Amino acid sequence: MTVSHAPPPSAPAPTSGISPSPDVEALTPDRRPGRRPAVPRWLRRTVGPVLLLALWQTLSSTGVLSPDALASPGTVARAAGELIGDGTLPSAMGVSLRRVAAGLLIGGVVGIALALLSGLSRLGEDLVDAPVQMLRTVPWVGLIPLLIIWLGIGEAPKVALIALGVAFHLYLNVYAGIRGVDAQLVEAGQSLGLGRWGLVRHVVLPGALPGAMTGLRYSLATAWLALVFGESINADAGIGFLMNQAREFFRTDVIVVCLVVYAFLGLLADAVVRTLERLLLQWRPTFTGQ
Repeated sequence: MTVSHAPPPSAPAPTSGISPSPDVEALTPDRRPGRRPAVPRWLRRTVGPVLLLALWQTLSSTGVLSPDALASPGTVARAAGELIGDGTLPSAMGVSLRRVAAGLLIGGVVGIALALLSGLSRLGEDLVDAPVQMLRTVPWVGLIPLLIIWLGIGEAPKVALIALGVAFHLYLNVYAGIRGVDAQLVEAGQSLGLGRWGLVRHVVLPGALPGAMTGLRYSLATAWLALVFGESINADAGIGFLMNQAREFFRTDVIVVCLVVYAFLGLLADAVVRTLERLLLQWRPTFTGQ
């Protein structure tokens, strides 16, 4: 009788690593089970204005908000279309932008120059800082009568008022930025052989740049605020002139259009400064929220 023997089972081949279980799913930080897709940030930022606009329209439609007190969004949109169609609003925006640009340029040059003189030199600080600190406590809007007496009722007092508001903000922030530079960085620069102007160029001014950008943002906001007051000084053109005319005829729709234009121009200017900050301050990583 012949007995057959079955071959022994072959041993499993050795593996170089541990194979993952088929029931285990690899997770990545970006794709987690059950996690909702992130809503775009621009969409989240529009929720508040859209809700406010819907509330405004609802109150106007139900009669809670009288048209004499505040025009409805539809009426405001029609007024904006008429002002744009006949060229009134673009012309007024051009005049106001020229005034802001002139005041920003003059005030920026004066404010930065005084800040550099006072921040880089103790003698300059003794001569400049005290008078500037005294003048900045005076409400610059209260200087309108003097500006009219000194400069007349033309464009000069309007531009000077904007320049005053811009100069004080830039001076304070640039001066604080210069004096806020870490002294150890200055010592490190000196140990590397940098002279006075080398330290100013490579250490002090880059360190003061964040403060300067903050001052520029404040200055732009103040420039638009000063423009509102400045264009109330016997103006015959500009957005403020349109608002004064609308006030005399109780045109709340035109007033709201002018206010929206002010807000849009302010947001546009702030966006430009934010872009400059991202370009000029790439070397300084900051916390951007979570």
